[in-house]
Amino acid sequence: MELSDELAKLQELHQRGALSDEEFARAKARLLGAPASPADGLGQSPAIGALNALRRSRNDRWIAGVCGGIARATGVESWIWRLLAAVLLMCGGAGLFVYLLLWLFVPSE
Repeated sequence: MELSDELAKLQELHQRGALSDEEFARAKARLLGAPASPADGLGQSPAIGALNALRRSRNDRWIAGVCGGIARATGVESWIWRLLAAVLLMCGGAGLFVYLLLWLFVPSE
């Protein structure tokens, strides 16, 4: 089947209401070989996906669960993240600042 025939079928499905505007745009982009837009989640890098999945831990927590949540998202033991936060705390309080920001902006599980 040629590309023009497939595009015509997509257009027909869209006009009949079988495809929403978003589904039609994604299918058309896929047919034309266009890179996926970040909005549809298909072109998302693994790092961005891990950031979106970051949650503060309810089980592995000492204070707010930030280090436990980072450990779960990265696969690194939580004690390593706690050690890193403590070292950064001794370096002018940067660890405390970063920890507080993560506590405020990372949602809980």
